[in-house]
Amino acid sequence: MSTPPNNTPVVEAQGLRQVYTIRRGFMQAPDKLQAVSGVSFSVQAGRTLAVVGESGCGKSTLARMVSLIESPTEGSLRLGGVDATDPSNKSTLRQKVQLVFQNPYGSLNPRKRIGQILEAPLEINTNLNAAQRQDKARAMLAKVGLRPEHYDRYPHMFSGGQRQRIAIARALMLDPALVVADEPVSALDVSIQAQVLNLLADLQNELGLAYLFISHDLGVVRHIAHDVMVMYLGQVVEHGDKTTIFEQPLHPYTQALMASTPGMHAPGGKSQRIVLKGELPSPLNPPAGCVFSTRCPHATERCHAERPVLQTLAGRQVACHEASRFSQPAA
Repeated sequence: MSTPPNNTPVVEAQGLRQVYTIRRGFMQAPDKLQAVSGVSFSVQAGRTLAVVGESGCGKSTLARMVSLIESPTEGSLRLGGVDATDPSNKSTLRQKVQLVFQNPYGSLNPRKRIGQILEAPLEINTNLNAAQRQDKARAMLAKVGLRPEHYDRYPHMFSGGQRQRIAIARALMLDPALVVADEPVSALDVSIQAQVLNLLADLQNELGLAYLFISHDLGVVRHIAHDVMVMYLGQVVEHGDKTTIFEQPLHPYTQALMASTPGMHAPGGKSQRIVLKGELPSPLNPPAGCVFSTRCPHATERCHAERPVLQTLAGRQVACHEASRFSQPAA
């Protein structure tokens, strides 16, 4: 894949949609489950887009589409300006986007030495000889803060934080432009999370990487993200610059996420507890209007009947009929 111009996003998605067919049983028509519904975004080199939301909001499905594990049902996806939905491009593009998984205990083969794990992508995808592969693997171990003697050890001999460093090193072996990190620190102790996040930030600054960072932890997101995209039931409800959203969230769902996170406060600096009522709707039968209307404390008749579209308001995109009520002029 040729090097794209500097202003070309590393990843650009337009109207991504993922619909799964759910079989109900003999002689029954299958159901359609919309896991992701019309998501659009772009990420430039050296930037991090954090995708946040509760379990079941579609963020991991989005990660699988961007990392080319799944093909979208609808929409366009471009990596470095190249059409990633074209099957003829996928073999090359897969080297340009790599995954870091949530569980460092399950993502590494326990029967392989660390050197073998790191060299496997090079052996499959490059023409490097054994000595060259070993040199690159050892150099990558040093880059993620591990020592040369770790090359010949097995995964069970490392702590969780060290294993995640190894997983990050493996993801970088093919020199990707985009790293999709799916809850990469949620399985780690709090004392180790900051170390791994700082490593990711240092690698981004050094290598110019773009990150698609999947997380439910807004404290982690505030530490590492440049931009934030909030998802609910497969749809984007708020999307914008991290500072803008954290200082003044406009969507009631974003406000509820902020209020439920220790150390974060409601707009205006006042601590406010927002309790969401009701259960998360089934994606097999989403609400007719706003997908959040069944749990929103500010829902009106219009919210229950008419689905809002993303609109630009106060420096971000927000899908809420009542968003202007929460927008305050800058001081």
